Amino acid sequence: MRHFLTLKDFTREEILEIINLAFKIKKKSKEGKRKKYLKNQTLGMIFEKSSTRTRVSFEVGMYQLGGSALFLSSNDIQLGRGEPMKDTARVLSRMLDMVMIRTFSQNELEEFAKHSSIPVINGLTDLCHPVQLLADYMTMVEHKKDKDIVVTYIGDGNNIASSWLILAAKLRFDLKIASPKGYECNPLIIDYALREAKKSGAKIRFYHDPKKAVKNADIVTTDTWVSMGQEEGKSKRVKDFKGFIVDSDMMSLAKNNAIFMHCLPAYRGLEVSEDVLEGEQSVIFDEAENRLHAQKGIMVWLDRNRK
Repeated sequence: MRHFLTLKDFTREEILEIINLAFKIKKKSKEGKRKKYLKNQTLGMIFEKSSTRTRVSFEVGMYQLGGSALFLSSNDIQLGRGEPMKDTARVLSRMLDMVMIRTFSQNELEEFAKHSSIPVINGLTDLCHPVQLLADYMTMVEHKKDKDIVVTYIGDGNNIASSWLILAAKLRFDLKIASPKGYECNPLIIDYALREAKKSGAKIRFYHDPKKAVKNADIVTTDTWVSMGQEEGKSKRVKDFKGFIVDSDMMSLAKNNAIFMHCLPAYRGLEVSEDVLEGEQSVIFDEAENRLHAQKGIMVWLDRNRK
């Protein structure tokens, strides 16, 4: 059984296969020709962390593919009351066709998948956010930013940054990550990405100075400095990230035709300025829409690769 837990589990060819499938489904959908690839199937959506884009895109995506989606918050199911993950996985496997989980712990997600007999999709964990990165890559391709490109990520070395590392290493593009000292990426992900980059030819570099990192970038991207569950340390983080805001001065150091990306929600005046977010270089709403199409591609691909 193939799951979608991290991009580490997929070859370059498989990632591109999913992307191409997503583009095909998007094109047909825009033409009003939606094929019911998952007719009568049901997706269970377990949310331990709330979300706008993840819930709407998966629920609408499953509906457009001919199936239905069931929202399950941790307050609604026994998982939130102490039922073992393996028990929940085995029960839901007998009632659903596919499960998406958005949770705090990658270990919990993998424990669920270990005991699941249906495909499990990572809707976000503390370690990575792979569905977002497929949407990001779709957006890059649509804006002709997928060949010989340089991506600069500015901000917290969080799950988004980790996912950029894995994607860059797999798909062979240059990635520069700038984070304040003490907020670097997960060292295990760094080691993995650098090993994969040696094989693929990707170039990965790390900085503590965002202005050096953003020079000559084709894509500038960032994420919130204060993720869900980190609210108590907000004031310290805002202080520590001083100078890391993506504003017009920062964007002026990138290439003239560079685009700006952000997975949203964005906090104006913190990680990004209002003028950049709403400016001509921003493609954030194309990026947000592509969550819908990328995830449809993922679900159809997983259904085709059941064993």
